[in-house]
Amino acid sequence: MTDIDQLFATLTEAQASKRQPPVHLWQPERSGSIDIRIDAGGQWYHEGGRIRRQPLVDLFAGILRREDDGFYLVTPVEKLKIDVEDAPFVAVDLDVRGSGSEAELLFTTNVGDYILADTSHPLTVRAGRPYLEVRDGLEALLARPVYYRLVEQAFEEGGRLAVYSAGTRFDLGASV
Repeated sequence: MTDIDQLFATLTEAQASKRQPPVHLWQPERSGSIDIRIDAGGQWYHEGGRIRRQPLVDLFAGILRREDDGFYLVTPVEKLKIDVEDAPFVAVDLDVRGSGSEAELLFTTNVGDYILADTSHPLTVRAGRPYLEVRDGLEALLARPVYYRLVEQAFEEGGRLAVYSAGTRFDLGASV
């Protein structure tokens, strides 16, 4: 097994063993809002001050749910609306195994998720900004260096840039 194969196996196993709370099942009666904001760079704030404890951010990220009217921190007893400026997460790293249509693109988020781009976790570009679906409508904005690495993997096809991951083709937009 090559080093990149071992890395992919380790990271995808770590992600698979993560136990996400079943926030999609929770329908608490109490609801409200809380002064928590996630800025466009993926930084979390409470009452204007940055939350610097990463384990707390990771905990909140695990109970985050997206609904039609916004983002909520959800527990079995309470649902609190928060403000998200863009995407709640940021893809901060990219590992690539293979090339061309056989490539696999494994992204790491700022909250420690390892996401393989595939049909369940598509890459999209909206208004020139690249996103990866992490789970249940929650997305990660690709950090600029990660996007540049992604574009290095791209090929031109019919005036468009595209990449493959896990057998799925993703359109990155018009080539220049």
